[in-house]
Amino acid sequence: MLQMKTAGNAILLAYDRQCILATDPWMGEEDEAFWGSWTLSHRIPADIRQDIFSAQYIWFSHGHPDHLNPHSIHRFAGKKILLPDHFGGRIRDSLRQQGFAVEILPERRWVQLSKHIRVLCICTVIQDAILLVDINGHLFVNMNDARPLGCARLIRSICKQYEHTYLLRLAGASDADMINFFDEDGHPIEPFNGNRPPPSNVLYDLAKKLAIKSIIPFSSFHAYQREDSLWAQQYTIPLDAWTQGKISTRGDVRYIPPFANVDCASEFKGGGGGIMPCENTVEIKNPEAFGDCWSDELDACDLRQIEDYFRRKENVADFLSFVNFRVGGKDHYIDLNGTRNKGITFEVPRGSLMSAVQYKIFDDLFIGNFMKTTLHNMRSLYEQDFNFYLTKYADNGGAESADEVRAYLLAYQKRAGLEALYEKFIDPVVDVAERFLPQSDRSILRAVRRRIFCLNPAESPSKDPRIGKSR
Repeated sequence: MLQMKTAGNAILLAYDRQCILATDPWMGEEDEAFWGSWTLSHRIPADIRQDIFSAQYIWFSHGHPDHLNPHSIHRFAGKKILLPDHFGGRIRDSLRQQGFAVEILPERRWVQLSKHIRVLCICTVIQDAILLVDINGHLFVNMNDARPLGCARLIRSICKQYEHTYLLRLAGASDADMINFFDEDGHPIEPFNGNRPPPSNVLYDLAKKLAIKSIIPFSSFHAYQREDSLWAQQYTIPLDAWTQGKISTRGDVRYIPPFANVDCASEFKGGGGGIMPCENTVEIKNPEAFGDCWSDELDACDLRQIEDYFRRKENVADFLSFVNFRVGGKDHYIDLNGTRNKGITFEVPRGSLMSAVQYKIFDDLFIGNFMKTTLHNMRSLYEQDFNFYLTKYADNGGAESADEVRAYLLAYQKRAGLEALYEKFIDPVVDVAERFLPQSDRSILRAVRRRIFCLNPAESPSKDPRIGKSR
């Protein structure tokens, strides 16, 4: 049996006679995520659950609880845990302290897991990771929630070596980030203004960029269950949305429905069949069931912890003038060093706020979408990379001071090599040129553009020492 199956939210199962690998196994039917805000949208079939628990290896891409869930993780005691080589090693250190057997996958090198299965792991600068899974010559690019930052050309060069290639990635689930915004008069802001492109368009465009021939919707299957976040359910993706858009009008990328079963036997040409799990019955729950009472107030000790948490992030403190926490109906302003009159108000229950500060998981508050956010003189949470400095570099990577952040970013630039140069300087030029060049693929100008901008060592995989070896 040489197969790949998908289930749950971002679970990929790789089989070589038995289940060898399971990725990001969040058992979300019973293990809540984001302080109870999320549950799974579809049930994990009983036979798939058994395969997950019997897998030889468990791989986690990053620390969000719909991937590495603090409740689900204890179900895998005694398993070999595979992790990306994330800067700072936060997940590695935590799991080893809990007694797990952890192995760090080498960056951008193939590792053989069984006779017919090997994997290659790529870390990204925002503390996510991509796992390339080769099952008997079928290549599955498991991008979970990640973007190909610092590695697009490398992935493309690898994909070109395979006849059967599949992209699995989050797409269109924009509620998987903060969308619970309010204006300064207290009115909710519509997240998408009624204009959301089909989610399959995101996968289609990325597959074309990476030279991948098939797409499988992935990492997008959650439902809301908290009373104060149920409003966001309307922004999750219904299954029929995946068949709309470019994937339905163009025949150059094949669509395989979610919850897939792909036969990877050598004589088989990589078709996909469906598993068809049942929809999960969601029970609406009160936030107090997860330790959140909206009337609870902050005390003096809480305020000191919050202020210290933000001031330690030097880039954040130098950018923002203030951050305000509205807890229990009371405002608590923290003055920072910024001179641009920029600030943020977070209205949030005390329980989840203090948990986020104590355990350095502030990003989870953004994704849960029960916290209400008001931006003051800011365009988004990503202005001046605020979100990255606060949650990715500092909380996850341990880089809080300006010097630590510089060392952090330099480490990832070195991993990316010339790819970092292309992303920073050359790709923006290409994007501008695309607007003015003739659209025909026969255009001489387009041919020149391809020759100029695709000359990259990653396009010659046989000369790239990073991908030429297996363990």
